[in-house]
Amino acid sequence: MKLYAADFSVTVVGRQDPRTFADIIKIFIDLIQLAIPVIAGLALLVFFKGLAAFIAKSGDEKSHAEGRNLMVWGLVALFVMVSVWGIIRFVYTDIGFTNFGLPLLPPYK
Repeated sequence: MKLYAADFSVTVVGRQDPRTFADIIKIFIDLIQLAIPVIAGLALLVFFKGLAAFIAKSGDEKSHAEGRNLMVWGLVALFVMVSVWGIIRFVYTDIGFTNFGLPLLPPYK
């Protein structure tokens, strides 16, 4: 039995096959919008982990520096996430889509 790539197509529930380039962009943007809150939450956790290490081990210079580095990289990641969201918003509205909202998790069912 031969298997072809077409046999393993991905189907998104409640969504039809994309018909236009705008549909493809919308699917891509929707996936990124779902990922942004998760990644931003992880960046926030990294920031708070660095803050805890920075405060708890203020006597040890090496641990103090590691905590400071974690805080800086957490802030950088948050900045990048907000910037990506802004760029997506610009592209999304520039293509002509409406009803662009904040990136939120899907509702609990």
